[in-house]
Amino acid sequence: MPRAKSTAAKNTAKLSLYIPPSKGGAEVLAKLRKLAQAKDRSVNYLVVEAILQYLKREEKKAG
Repeated sequence: MPRAKSTAAKNTAKLSLYIPPSKGGAEVLAKLRKLAQAKDRSVNYLVVEAILQYLKREEKKAG
C-alpha cells in the first residue's frame, strides 16, 4: 500500500533543471555543491534563492 504524502509534499512545486555543457554543466553543479557545503545549505536552497532574486529583479525592470 502506498504511503500517504505529507502536507508539505502535496504543496511542493517541483522543477527539474538541466544545465547544458555550453553553460558549464557539471562544473556549475560542482560549484553549487561546494558553495552549499560552505554555507551549510542545500543546493536546492541556493537555486531557489537565485530564482527568487532573479524574478524580483526582473519584475522591478518590467515594473
